[in-house]
Amino acid sequence: MASDFLAAAGRALVRCALTRFPAFPMNLLRALATVSSMTLLSRILGFIRDFFIARAFGAGAATDAFFVAFRLPNLLRRMFAEGAFSQAFVPILGEYRNRRGPDDTRALIDRVATLLALTVSVITVLGIIGAPFIIYVSAPGFAADADKFELTVALTRITFPYILFMSLVAMAGGILNTFSRFAIPAFTPVLLNVSFIAMSVFAAPWFDPPVLALAWAVFIGGILQLMLQGPALMRIGMLPRIKLDLHDPGVRRIFKLMLPAVLGVSVSQISLLINTIFASFLESGSVSWLYYADRLMEFPAGLLGVALGTILLPSLSRSHADGDGGEFSGLLDWGLRLTLMLTLPAALALALLATPLIATLFHHGQFTAHDVMETRSALLAYSVGLAGLILVKVLAPGFYSRQDIRTPVKIALGVLVLTQLMNLVFVRLFAHAGLALSIGLASLVNAALLYRGLRKRKAYIPAPGWSGFWLRLLIAMAVMGAILYFGARLPGDWLELGTLARVLHLCWLVAAGAGAYFATLFALGFRLRDFSRRAAS
Repeated sequence: MASDFLAAAGRALVRCALTRFPAFPMNLLRALATVSSMTLLSRILGFIRDFFIARAFGAGAATDAFFVAFRLPNLLRRMFAEGAFSQAFVPILGEYRNRRGPDDTRALIDRVATLLALTVSVITVLGIIGAPFIIYVSAPGFAADADKFELTVALTRITFPYILFMSLVAMAGGILNTFSRFAIPAFTPVLLNVSFIAMSVFAAPWFDPPVLALAWAVFIGGILQLMLQGPALMRIGMLPRIKLDLHDPGVRRIFKLMLPAVLGVSVSQISLLINTIFASFLESGSVSWLYYADRLMEFPAGLLGVALGTILLPSLSRSHADGDGGEFSGLLDWGLRLTLMLTLPAALALALLATPLIATLFHHGQFTAHDVMETRSALLAYSVGLAGLILVKVLAPGFYSRQDIRTPVKIALGVLVLTQLMNLVFVRLFAHAGLALSIGLASLVNAALLYRGLRKRKAYIPAPGWSGFWLRLLIAMAVMGAILYFGARLPGDWLELGTLARVLHLCWLVAAGAGAYFATLFALGFRLRDFSRRAAS
């Protein structure tokens, strides 16, 4: 919700642009609007789910146990659905579709799906059996509390099959995106949030302990997401069939690219997992405070970063395959400008509205004022690196569409080491907020190095007008920041207000900040037609 007003206003402007410029046969703004709309729905439901979780369970030992149990499958979901698998699979699938025809494309899909299902099934079984070891490694601090440790193990065993479901969902999404069917993959995460809400509200009282309902919500949500993909794949004639061929060159290329790509595009997620290890030794509730702050940060990251990465990768892959360097660079320039125009004000809004957002969304039931302030400190730290987190999702496809694995991996390894060095320093200074700050700063370094790599290879050459773009953007942010700063009340006031008063005042701030930001951009000469761009054909 921190960037809800930015996302909503941006989408409204996108719709206006699409109405005014309908001539583009595959306008990337249209695709972005489709993906972002579905993501927006998912994120809104995600906040509703977190509202019910916070109200019912607060932030304590039970929620710490669940969030640790869900961390690994959710980490792999991010890697596969939004990262490494798509980055490796989509470029080669696009190459097969454009150069080899439907029969070879269908054969590749069958063989990749079969091998992926078998591999991840084995991993899932091993994960269920080895759940105690996983918790010892991922949250060693829990070992000091036998009850908390055993609960985390039980929750992990229920949630672990989610890895299998989401691996197959990620592959289905890659196929549909390659065929320019963006809506279904973007809508799919909605079903997990629906499952969470239903289980939290209606099923929790029937479980002992009640937090088990959250683990089963993950399991059910994974099945629902997988079931949704089947009919969409059937409509394009690409529903996978069982066909195992370990020697297929296309399959080998995909899995060869995929393994190192896990580090190349998911360094921030690996850092989150390592942060859980650190947080498990801190004050009880630290894992939960980081989770709620991360959820707020994920809103703009998913709404814009994932959406842009999803629609850019197929077009970048086609441009590279056609040898059109100008189109390739133009696509990246378009993505970077749109990202900065929406991400930087979102980061500023997260920082200025941290207390209002957390108090309005989560300060109910078992979620105390202390929880609000501790979550606030983590959110402030995360906001520092929000732009970096999203820019990585735009810049990384610039390498993977060129099937360049080495550069992002080298950068990722260096950034991962840097993150842990910062953790050792910042956790002593800022406790759990120091862990969030390390991830944010490391993301900025990651994005800067990826940008430098693309410039060095002349894969990206900035288009004219960047100086004026930056100046106008900073002026609009200053106007928005002043309104939000003076419009928000002191943190203590927000904790004392009733729910309705919080919602009304926050909505007023959202409307005022959004209106001021986009009105200032318009007055300074920004027009959406400047961001209209057709996909590479």
